[in-house]
Amino acid sequence: MGESGNSRGFSWLVKSCITDSCREVSRSPVPSHCYHKDLLPSAAAAPDSSPIFALPDDVLFECLSRVSLSSLPSLSLVCRRFALLLDSPAFIDLRRSQGRLRRTLFAICISDLGLVTAAALPIPIPIQPDLSWDTVAAPISFSGDLAAGTFSQPRIAAIGRSFYLIGRGATLRYDSLTGAVSLRAPTLFLRKKFAAAVVGNRIYVSGGSTRTSSVEEYDPEADEWRVVAEAPKRRYGCVGAAAGGVFYVLGGLRVGTQRDEEEARDAHACAGSMDAYHVRAGMWLRVRAVVPGGGCVVGACGAGPYVYVLASHSVEVSFWRWDGKGRRGGDWMRLEPPSVAGQLRLGGAVHFACESIGDDKLSALVYSSVSHGPRGMETALLVYDIRLDEWSRGPELPPGLRRAACACVEC
Repeated sequence: MGESGNSRGFSWLVKSCITDSCREVSRSPVPSHCYHKDLLPSAAAAPDSSPIFALPDDVLFECLSRVSLSSLPSLSLVCRRFALLLDSPAFIDLRRSQGRLRRTLFAICISDLGLVTAAALPIPIPIQPDLSWDTVAAPISFSGDLAAGTFSQPRIAAIGRSFYLIGRGATLRYDSLTGAVSLRAPTLFLRKKFAAAVVGNRIYVSGGSTRTSSVEEYDPEADEWRVVAEAPKRRYGCVGAAAGGVFYVLGGLRVGTQRDEEEARDAHACAGSMDAYHVRAGMWLRVRAVVPGGGCVVGACGAGPYVYVLASHSVEVSFWRWDGKGRRGGDWMRLEPPSVAGQLRLGGAVHFACESIGDDKLSALVYSSVSHGPRGMETALLVYDIRLDEWSRGPELPPGLRRAACACVEC
């Protein structure tokens, strides 16, 4: 995320408001996730000893927009007014108009001690032998009501500059610009190992529960979840993807039915199948999509009009592209698979976290563990070039990001 910019040139901005802003915040603290335009201090109300408050907002926006990305988290802690301005949509629009925004791939995980660790790579990912992830960590305060393991296997969804990490009974919002972390409304139903994807700036989740087949929609502006549909199958251990305005729920096991014998017979077929919900029409599409060869879906993501699917076949991994507009309701095309079969032959397990990083490339965080031997779990970033139909290896993830989720934002 290296962005040229000399933050020392803006030191006068910091020094001019430290004293009075700290005194003001101590009198009426405002959490970083509760910004509102009505809370913005006016120039008339500001003390004369703080000349920074005499500047109009448009001048401050112009100054702050030129600060390097690595310095923005520190500036948001200087004073309340800086935090409000940095959180404003006008700030991100100004940086975009100046050409200072770029697509960035993030890998994020949450520890049981309440530490959010995020690592970032610029897109396109440079091919450099010494390239490394830019790592940041932000502590958060967990409520006493949250059970241990709430975020052990979260799903991540990116909207605008923010990530939403959805756990079992809790949701977090992570601001990629300022590093601010805040709690958001939890899903209406407790879920674990469920499908999640973004369609039209809304988050959709399905599966991960034996008690409901409801599909939930999250509105980030209102911070509210609501039920929008009932899924054809109750799936556990499924993954989600979005393409062409359709929310896909793939893989997993069928759970929550009383027909045990039928459930056992259909378990393998369910693990390689998908359900497709058309968001605008509010209906489930009639697709009989099953991964060819009977594989179990272990990773998926949407890119352009297609869904790209990774499937496990016990001792190998296959890679497919699903075209929902093909003949007979959709067509599969086999693609070049990633090179991870060696770990499977050694008796290990391989897990994937997939994300589109543009219309021509996909990324996959691969977590492989071998049941014997000293190496334990290994993590790698693989990048798939859609046009060339080939995989390449990216830089290694930092040690503290085991089983991280990944997403791509503009920041």
